[in-house]
Parts: sequence; C-alpha cells; structure tokens
Amino acid sequence: MKINVVDLTPKKAVLKIDGVELYLVNSLRRILLSELPTLAIEDVVIYDNTSALFDEIIAHRLGLIPIPTDLSLLNFRDECTCNGKGCPSCTVRYTLSKEGKEGEKTTVYSGDLQPAEKSWAIKEGDIPIVELYNNQRLILEVEAILGRGKDHAKWQAVQAPGYRFATSIEIDKKRMNEVEEFVKELPDGLVTLKGNNVEINDANKMSVLESYIDKAKVDFISIKRDPSKIIFSFETDSSLDAEDALKESVEILKEKYSEFGKLLKKLK
Repeated sequence: MKINVVDLTPKKAVLKIDGVELYLVNSLRRILLSELPTLAIEDVVIYDNTSALFDEIIAHRLGLIPIPTDLSLLNFRDECTCNGKGCPSCTVRYTLSKEGKEGEKTTVYSGDLQPAEKSWAIKEGDIPIVELYNNQRLILEVEAILGRGKDHAKWQAVQAPGYRFATSIEIDKKRMNEVEEFVKELPDGLVTLKGNNVEINDANKMSVLESYIDKAKVDFISIKRDPSKIIFSFETDSSLDAEDALKESVEILKEKYSEFGKLLKKLK
C-alpha cells in the first residue's frame, strides 16, 4: 500500500491510496463517521431565557456547536474514575451570560460560551445561537462530554467522508481533429489539451466532463477508472483536526481488527 497526501488542512484531508482493497477504505470511512470520539454539549442548565426561543431549541442549538477536543486529556464519562459524576477528566464546562440593549438587536454567538479553562475556548465562534431584542437575556451553564457519532449526530466530528477511483482520460489519437473540436465546446478551464492528451484541470469536476461526453455521445474520448487507486477525502467540523481524526480512526480500526482476530481464534 502507498499513501500520498494530496491536501491536508485543519478541517480537510485528501489522500491518494494505491494498492488497497476497497473494503478497508470503506471500513475507515465508517469509523470516521460512527466510532471517532469527540466532545459535544450534553447537559444544559438555563437560569434565565427571555428570548423568543424555547429552552429546548436553545439546548438543541448548543448541542450542535463544535467543541475543541483533546482526546489525550479526556475519558468517557461512564468509564471515568469519578463514576459518572463529572470531573475535569471527563467533562468540559462553559458558561454564557448575555443581555440585549434597548432598541438594538444583539446576537448570541457560540464564541460567547466561556470555558472554565481557556484551553477549551470555542474555535468556531461565529455560529449564531439566538437573537436578543431590547432587554432580553440568556444565562446558562453547559457541560460537554465525549461521545461517538453512532450515539448521536452531535458527536459526528467528520462530515462527508467519501472515496472514488482514480481516473484517466483516454482518447482516440487517430481522431484528434474531432477531439479538438469537442474540447472547444467544453466550458473554459475544464480541460487542457496538451499534445495528444486531454487533462482535467480539477479532478473534482470529472463528472462534469462525463456529462458532456454522454450528452454528445462521443466515442473518441473515454474515462477509465482504476479500482486499485483510490482518492479518499473527508472534512471535520473543527472539533478535531483532520490529521488527528485520521490517526485516531486508524488506531480504532486496528483495535477492532485485532479484537476480531482474537474472536476468530476462539472459534477454532
């Protein structure tokens, strides 16, 4: 197996994987979606809410805010030595207190959540929670704990994990005149004609090229897919960096395969 990093940012990863079975990539995709732990707000105590939204709606919106997560510092609450009471090893606490001004509209944002420790400060601070008018106010406390996507969508740190086969464009070099005429009819910047080869400028737009090929019913250009070469990509909600999410998911997958192997041995 050979892995090349095509793109890696704090919120996005694109990998090119050669020589891998598809089931392994799909297993990793499922781990990213359902097994990867992350923090999310679970408990909300509202002391005062005179906004236009019910307490339940406020709590729901709070639960969907990405909470920065350091898995090396946290335990699952039900596995913690505090026996589920909630301690710094399994629980991250925030407070929020905001009041509107007379004659003005004041928006409460995710960044208004103040952590008990600065290291847990919200990264995505511009997510709107509720609008306050005149002297309306919102005062509350929340607790965030670890969970998994399979338990609730609010613990799903990774979005849109997917894969596709690497593609190549093949042309009939004996019909270059027709190829050139066809390329001229395509949207500007979609492909580049280099000598006797056609190259896509953005691999993510290969489906656009395919639609034009199908519509024109041309037989001198075709797109081939190589199942042994896979482009794997995903994004995060910023609660975990893409690199950390990938590494942690790989470790989880290794543990599951190891456990499965032990169970198979017991059957013999």
